[in-house]
Amino acid sequence: MAIGIYFSPAAMSAEKYDECIKLLKKAGAGNPAGRSYHAAFGPKDKLMVFDVWTSQAAFDKFGKTLMPILKQLGVDSGQPSVMPVHKVIVPAAKVTSPKKQAKASARRQKQ
Repeated sequence: MAIGIYFSPAAMSAEKYDECIKLLKKAGAGNPAGRSYHAAFGPKDKLMVFDVWTSQAAFDKFGKTLMPILKQLGVDSGQPSVMPVHKVIVPAAKVTSPKKQAKASARRQKQ
């Protein structure tokens, strides 16, 4: 069952968030298996995070990489709210030419 996880740290600046993302990518966890959706939002001095995961086990595996990084950055993630996901609605995929698909794929690989 998919779960939604909401983190509201006491204080996570955009700078610390961006550094966390860099460290996760360096650790090979920039796009972890099982994460369907990720959003960071809020004021630049107090960002919050909402993720959708395919399962608690997938999130727990990612947490083994995430939590030491947050500790290294001095970010107290607090106690996340974990809830079952009832429904996710995403826009329909756009149909593009093979040439545009190849360009988009090349851009994603560079990221």
